[in-house]
Amino acid sequence: MTVESTAARSKPRRSSGKRTTTSGTRKRPQSAARPELVQLLTPEGERVEHPDYSLDLTPDELRGLYRDMVLTRRFDAEATALQRQGELGLWASLLGQEAAQIGSGRALRDDDYVFPTYREHGVAWCRGVDPTNLLGMFRGVNNGGWDPNSNNFHLYTIVIGSQALHATGYAMGVAKDGADSAVIAYFGDGASSQGDVAEAFTFSAVYNAPVVFFCQNNQWAISEPTERQSRVPIYQRAAGFGFPGVRVDGNDVLAVLAVTRAALERARAGEGPTLVEAFTYRMGAHTTSDDPTRYRKDAEREAWEAKDPILRVRTYLEKEGLIDADWLSGLDRESDALAQRVREAIRTMPDPDTMAIFENVYADGHALVDEERVQFAEYMASFADEEGR
Repeated sequence: MTVESTAARSKPRRSSGKRTTTSGTRKRPQSAARPELVQLLTPEGERVEHPDYSLDLTPDELRGLYRDMVLTRRFDAEATALQRQGELGLWASLLGQEAAQIGSGRALRDDDYVFPTYREHGVAWCRGVDPTNLLGMFRGVNNGGWDPNSNNFHLYTIVIGSQALHATGYAMGVAKDGADSAVIAYFGDGASSQGDVAEAFTFSAVYNAPVVFFCQNNQWAISEPTERQSRVPIYQRAAGFGFPGVRVDGNDVLAVLAVTRAALERARAGEGPTLVEAFTYRMGAHTTSDDPTRYRKDAEREAWEAKDPILRVRTYLEKEGLIDADWLSGLDRESDALAQRVREAIRTMPDPDTMAIFENVYADGHALVDEERVQFAEYMASFADEEGR
């Protein structure tokens, strides 16, 4: 905050109608102060209760959540390493968001339908999508790599926010069909500023669609912090569209599971949409083409590392005597085996047919496309001629 000179203080100021500090910056409105979030497991691994969200899990289920997060993080780390080694063109890491994805993913029923962004590797794991199938798009050999209808898990969506509309339309169809299932749409805090998301909120509310909007607020839309996008917490936006919103500790897998499960049950019961804001943190880069050290401080990342979603579950399980050294060693072996399988899969993944780019452009063919196909084939053949010399 700057200190004004005596001369400057003596001059009258014209009011701009805005509340400002002495540095001239606008104060954050009172409503934007961080509210309480739903939490069932503290960063220290202590189990707490919440009056609106209860959760009763067996020891096997608790261990299963921890296993899911550990294996998802290992897969993510391998994919990042493979990109650095030139095996992938790009990778969007989920580091730090494991609880938000595993908790919400395990809340789903088999007949629910998921519309992800490009970072929901943990949700894909919960839906039974083979992790190696997630790599094809990032390697550039296919447009997805899995059948969406086999696991009720749509292909990754790169266009920011568009999947919210897709999910809403699908949910409206589910309602018309009279199906007893729900739809969930994932998006980030950055996507919450997109018009597609606002339109999805409007349509879902008006048509009472059985959809859950799951916003992973990881604090950064690439290099833009959340406070530069919204004057109020994201979950509060739902009220303006006429449906409830809730903020949950996105690093607490138990709370995320409980909140998402309740939102899905509400949708299935015909009570319409819910906005869930999972308040979490992207501990890594936005993608492997990003350098987060240029726009955020190490102290911020270190503070969130102390809230690591995997560490808090492990601490809880150890305190309760639900895991021991032998169990953890077995998980380490399983993790290593997964990493090895991922490395082998990416290096043996076949390249796509280079001529396939000309297919399905026009239903009945086109003279210009035919001409371009011939030219490209001749161009590719020229490399073979040079190698044969």
